[in-house]
Amino acid sequence: MKEKVRYVSADLLRGLVIIIMIEVHVFNAFLLPELRQSGWFSVLNFINGLVAPSFLFVSGFAFQVSSGGKLDEMRKLGKAFWKKIARIFQIIIIGYALHLPFYSLSKTINQSTPQLLESFLAVDVLQCIGFGLLFLFLTRLLIKSDKTYHYFLIASLIVVTAISPSLWKIEFAKYLPIAIANYFNRIHGSLFPIFPWLNFLLAGGIFAKYFVEAREQSKEEKFISKVAIGGLITLLFGHLFYSGLFPKTLTSILPNPVFYLERLGYIFVLFYLCWLVDKKFDVKKSFVLDASRESLLVYWLHLIIIFGAFWGGKSLANKIGMTMNIIESIGATIILIALIILVAKLWGWVKKKYPMYSPIFVKVAAAVMVILFFIS
Repeated sequence: MKEKVRYVSADLLRGLVIIIMIEVHVFNAFLLPELRQSGWFSVLNFINGLVAPSFLFVSGFAFQVSSGGKLDEMRKLGKAFWKKIARIFQIIIIGYALHLPFYSLSKTINQSTPQLLESFLAVDVLQCIGFGLLFLFLTRLLIKSDKTYHYFLIASLIVVTAISPSLWKIEFAKYLPIAIANYFNRIHGSLFPIFPWLNFLLAGGIFAKYFVEAREQSKEEKFISKVAIGGLITLLFGHLFYSGLFPKTLTSILPNPVFYLERLGYIFVLFYLCWLVDKKFDVKKSFVLDASRESLLVYWLHLIIIFGAFWGGKSLANKIGMTMNIIESIGATIILIALIILVAKLWGWVKKKYPMYSPIFVKVAAAVMVILFFIS
């Protein structure tokens, strides 16, 4: 409990972005196409584009602040090691499961089109987070020195930034299976290949070290204020960079390092705002924290509700389509958020009330879904 309160600013940021993510998918699935041409939508689209980087950043932060425990046991490949590995691969598997062409093995094999298979094998944010956490975890076990590990993260961030533009030009599918090639660039439809999106997760891990040290030295307010100022300067430079004042030879580089820095600047400012909220208000019972604590459940459930093919083989996105105006889209977003938060609260209560039985329920439910996938 102490750990959660101590880093509640990070929990608030994660909860905020996971809630905004629901809005992103509702608007993408249901908003009328002509409304997307409006000026307000471009602003909303930019804000929505901060969701995934923030989610990655907080994932790196959370790993860093929790990575110091049981390292000796993990290095001996003990129970804690396999438990951590299982959790990481659970994230990756859920990421792929959400993109299954059909909730049936036989249909996936026999009825999938090349386009559906390409979409299934594309790397989305959960796969990126899973790979990133695996990378952080394994290197943390290999590098015993905390100081050396920290410098390794900084070096990794620099390397990923430097080589990403070159990697985006390579057709890795010529040399590797498409499932692996998709982790390097977006040529075959990956939304979040590890180059350069891993950078946000690395930045979260690096930031966490300085944040925790500042907290322990009673310099947290001074540190977070400097971070906010640095973030504001960085994001303003990012907007200036893309304003047309700089030559296209620089702005056309993809993925652009300034694109990364601009969004990192926004994340720093958002983190600062969450920190301020934590300091000025009692947020322990906030629904935002409910969403944060059950972020994986919230992510999975809202996508299943919108895109799950449960309505005569069609999803709500297929049946309703892009037919909603702005008021209807906002209403649908509020209803879905309320439903998801209710489920998150209920599941959190169950885990607290029945700590021994809730993991068993999850395993049984997962086993049932796997069995149904194989036999249907």
